[in-house]
Parts: sequence; C-alpha cells; structure tokens
Amino acid sequence: MRAMMLLLLLALDWTQFRGDAQLTGRAQGDLPAKPAPLWTFRAEKGFSSAATIAEGTVYAASLDGNLYALDLATGKLRWKHKGTEIKSSPSVREGTVYFGDEKGSFHALDAKTGKVRWTFQAEAGIVSSANFAGACVLFGSYDQFLYCLSPRDGSVIWKTETDGYVHGTPAVSGDMVISAGCDGYLRVLRVKDGSEVRRVHLGGYVAASPALAEGRAFLGSFENKFLAVDWQAGKVLWTYEHPVRKFPFYASAALAGSTVVVGGRDQMIHAFEAASGKELWNWSAKSAIDASPVVVGSRVVAAAKNGAVFALDLKTGQPVWRFEAGAPVEASPAVGAGRLVIGAMDGTLYCFGAKGS
Repeated sequence: MRAMMLLLLLALDWTQFRGDAQLTGRAQGDLPAKPAPLWTFRAEKGFSSAATIAEGTVYAASLDGNLYALDLATGKLRWKHKGTEIKSSPSVREGTVYFGDEKGSFHALDAKTGKVRWTFQAEAGIVSSANFAGACVLFGSYDQFLYCLSPRDGSVIWKTETDGYVHGTPAVSGDMVISAGCDGYLRVLRVKDGSEVRRVHLGGYVAASPALAEGRAFLGSFENKFLAVDWQAGKVLWTYEHPVRKFPFYASAALAGSTVVVGGRDQMIHAFEAASGKELWNWSAKSAIDASPVVVGSRVVAAAKNGAVFALDLKTGQPVWRFEAGAPVEASPAVGAGRLVIGAMDGTLYCFGAKGS
C-alpha cells in the first residue's frame, strides 16, 4: 500500500515547465477549494520562472543566481547551487535537475545533493527550459540554436540554427520537436537528428512555448495574436486578435480538452474553443499577465503583475479564489502533489495547499 501511494504521489509531480512534454499546462490531481499558505521561502532577489515539484522537493531558480532545493512539506532548504542570474525553469528527470542561466551555461545537477554532474556552454543566455525526448535533453538559446544534448555527459548530439533568439521551451510529440522563436516561425524537427521537416510562418516573433494537442500547437505572438497551428499540415488554422486591446501574448497556453486558456499583456485571461478559436469567456486581472496559467481540475490557476494569484472556474471564467502576494508576479504557477508553488519578484516563494497538511 505504501509503495502504491508513493507511485501515485510521483505521478502527481510537476517535473518540468508546463508539466509535460507537450507543454499542456495541465496538472494531475487537484487542489483544495481555498488553498491556504503553508510556508514561504525568501531569496535575495525575485523569481521570474516556474518552480518544479519532484519527489517531495521543490526546485526554484532565482534571479539572485541560486537554484534552491526545498522540502515540499516544510519549505526548509535542502541545498542551493550558486551561479548567475537564472530565468529558465528547472526540469527534473531521472535524478538530475537541468536549467540554463543568463551567461549561457546549461547545468545538470544531482537532484538529491546539488552536486554538478556536467555543464554545457552555449554562446548566449538560456531562458528556455529543458524538455526531453529519447536520448535528448532539449532547450533553446539566445545564440539562435536549438540544442539536443546527451543526458549522460552534456555532449552535443545535434544543434539546429534558427534565425532569431529561441526564448520558449520546445515541445515534443512522438518523434518530433516543435519549437517557436523570435524569428517568427514554428519549426517541426526530427528528434533523432534535428533536421527540419517543415516550418510555419506566425507573422511575428514569439516568446511563448507551444502547447500541443491532437496535431495542433497553440501559442501567442508579439503581434498581439493568438494562433492555432496544424503543425503536421504546416498551416495556421485560426487566429484571434482582440478588436480593441492590442497587446502581446508572452505567456504560454494551457489546454483542457476542448478549451484553450491563455493570459495576455492585455490584462485578461482568455478561454477559447480549441477547434474554432471562438472566445468562450475572458476575465480582467486589471494587470498584465506574463505568468502561464495552469489548469487543475475544474479551475484555472494564474497570476498577474499586480501581485494577484488567483483561480477561475474553467467553464465560466468567474473567480473562485484569490491571494495578494504584495509584489509583482511574473513566474508561472507549478501545481503538483496537492500543492501550488509560485514565486514573486520580491524574492518570496509561496507554497499553498490544504490547511494543516
């Protein structure tokens, strides 16, 4: 029974940015109706990237240059790794934590001890988080390359050059890598060698990571548009643009069945019908939203730059819970093992869950 419970808890972890290889932003399990603050942790500078939850540990990267490993139950520091400013979200796989920094160093650390396993040096900063496919650790860099490294020693298996910064995290579907970047293209590459199968012009540069479902990629651009792309056929299926509020979409989307949810710098959370692009609802946060929302159960958990962390009903968009962090929030929420973890720009990391747990 104990072993089964352990396996269940591990299945509910949030081990990488957006929760899975397809970057769907869909959490397993659920949260309490009114999540209560359980603990906080203070860093010297703010958190602009999402935390990771794996095997009872929270991994959070700060702009102070530290990657912190904290006990999920108590928030107690287990270890920290000092480097330079970190804007990428850590990813955990098979006992190793992967992340990049603003100097272009990509790190692989032992998840239990923080000991360095290997480091790879790109030619520019890394904001992209790591994803995984086959023998590849995948990420993009501001040196305009998409990389596949060996998880064993960090050696380059392949790298593919683009025509602009690669800010977002690459998504994976089967034997294909789907990546968008500041050159305005959605690229479809083979996992085995990085060769380009096709590309789709998106009409503007992209910082968001693509969210994948049923052969489609959903993502927004800095040309104030949100798009659905058939990446297998290589064509844009539909495009949304607000008739009045012309602002970029920096955040990545979350997917829940036939619904797509995304936040924008237009200060709103939008929900669309995935098949048609019809807007189902929107809700105003009264502040820009750069944090990527997470769908958990029947709710959408999100955050805004005015410091609000909130949950909306997935069907109606009506608010059902709210917490005021008292500082801007740019980091995306991480939801795993019945907890919500999110950092603010004042250096406070919050953990929410069932009161008394």
